[in-house]
Amino acid sequence: MMMTKLTKTGRKGRSRMMAIAMAAALPFMVMAPVQQAAATEILYVVNDTPVTSYDVARRAALLKLMRRSGNLQEVATEEMINQVLRQQEMARNRVTITNEMVNESYANFASSNNMSTAQLDQILGQSGVTKDHFKEFIRTQMGWGRVLQARGRSTVQLSQQDVVQKMLEQGGQKPSATEYMLQQVIFVVPASERSQLLGKRKREAQAMRDRFNGCENTVEFAKGLIDVTVRDLGRTLAPELPADWKDHVVKLQPGQATPVRETDRGVEFIGVCSAREVSDDHVAKLLFQNEQAEDKPMEKISEELTAELREKARIVKR
Repeated sequence: MMMTKLTKTGRKGRSRMMAIAMAAALPFMVMAPVQQAAATEILYVVNDTPVTSYDVARRAALLKLMRRSGNLQEVATEEMINQVLRQQEMARNRVTITNEMVNESYANFASSNNMSTAQLDQILGQSGVTKDHFKEFIRTQMGWGRVLQARGRSTVQLSQQDVVQKMLEQGGQKPSATEYMLQQVIFVVPASERSQLLGKRKREAQAMRDRFNGCENTVEFAKGLIDVTVRDLGRTLAPELPADWKDHVVKLQPGQATPVRETDRGVEFIGVCSAREVSDDHVAKLLFQNEQAEDKPMEKISEELTAELREKARIVKR
């Protein structure tokens, strides 16, 4: 499934899972009320997670909105089974896509198609998709893209001989990369108190982030604040930065910090303690490995991993 204009295009090899043909269809849809199903039933159980007739109906409506052809009920059923498997794989890989990230992508999609989020809400509601189903689709696509990036890197194994050969191809020079020393500051928000505390914790985190000018004083700043964790993340090369922080970190100088953002733990920011260019065997292997991983299309990696997950899964028809 592809979605246009939902996220910015990245470098070669980044996930293209966020582009679909829906954008072209949206302006031409004729809005008609959609009747809700009289009852919801479980159609499949995927590793103990149910896929319901309601889920499938919402996905079939999305496929119709995208002007997909064929037996949409069957296609929707297969896609919902795959979505459950992908969400489970995201959980195993500790990939978290926050509501804030989803809402931003949702708003960007609406804006890029010359409509407000309220207008997009209306289109999705009247077509039977619902904004909640579409947002969960966005969340899964974003997280699945990160799983695929990690999978692509992990399947490429280079020997020392391979690294030497790659360096010879580049004139015998070892590639360099930026090495960061980072500090992570987490304002913890218990899940049971998230709705009551999140706004207050964001203000506290923003105030501390605004005072950040280096890693030496962070622990001192955190004293007197409740449930604040400061973690030294150690040596981290630019290609190893977590995908959800990377775009922000690489723009910073030492003594600066990323914007405050929500995560599953609460509210966080990352401070840059130091940054320097390094060139050694580890850097060479890492960068050459990333290059080779990017040469393999993400669509192919997605097909292979999805097939692998389906083969191992317990999928029971009810």
